[in-house]
Amino acid sequence: MKKILVTGCNGQLGRAINKEYAGEDVSFVNTDVVEGEGVTRLDITDVAAVTALVDKTRPDVIMNCAAHTNVDACEQQWDLAYQINAIGARNLSIAAEKVGAKLMHVSTDYVFPGTSPAPLTEFDPVGPISAYGKTKWEGENFVKEFSGKHFILRTAWLYGDGKNFVKTMLKLSETHDTITVVSDQFGSPTSAVELAKMIHFLEPTENYGTYHATCEGQCSWADFAAAIFKKAGKDTVVKYVTTEEYNSPAKRPAYSVLDNYMLRLVAGDAFRMAQWEDALDVYMKEIL
Repeated sequence: MKKILVTGCNGQLGRAINKEYAGEDVSFVNTDVVEGEGVTRLDITDVAAVTALVDKTRPDVIMNCAAHTNVDACEQQWDLAYQINAIGARNLSIAAEKVGAKLMHVSTDYVFPGTSPAPLTEFDPVGPISAYGKTKWEGENFVKEFSGKHFILRTAWLYGDGKNFVKTMLKLSETHDTITVVSDQFGSPTSAVELAKMIHFLEPTENYGTYHATCEGQCSWADFAAAIFKKAGKDTVVKYVTTEEYNSPAKRPAYSVLDNYMLRLVAGDAFRMAQWEDALDVYMKEIL
């Protein structure tokens, strides 16, 4: 029986991965920062704790879904962001290498500066402009340095079973006729279910390396919000504003649309991520 250790199992992706593998001959070691039923407490910033648990459980695969993802908070919590996003990745890489486990590490489109005029491939130069992006990039570097059998999956605008943009917009629409949303940041809304499918596709293989892992297509945050309201049958109006007008604490890439180039090279027609609108349709039917 294959054994998979998941960090951040209570997050959107952690939950999606558990559902994706349901019914298969797989044993999960689910971990998070808070212990619970079926969940082992693990602080990935503690190298001794990580090494001890991995030595004890001997997983075949480690899937790192844990991260400090609050982009604005990372600006004020640099050390914490670095500990979780970079040191945590390092610790898991070291432990995975020690027991010969594969490591699947989830990263972000925010490793790019957002100045590209076209979708970004895995071979385009990075240049993070926020604390979140910089610490996630350092995490990628640690994975490449310490883990011989690794997959790095850069995703973006993730939503699933948990707190996310889709649910926030729907909640706001209950009390607001008009909602202000940034219209000059472009990316690819990505379903955690679709990302879990891609992880499941790559995990049994030896096609190690860095992958872009987003749903196909692109839109702005404002377009995303408008699509959510339309699919939910809401009359809420989206007020399109610029990033400068919105004035967030952290800088965000203006254009971070990812091209799943490596996936196309490796998988061909065997696996493709869904179009973002189609994946959103599926998700909306589940939650409404």
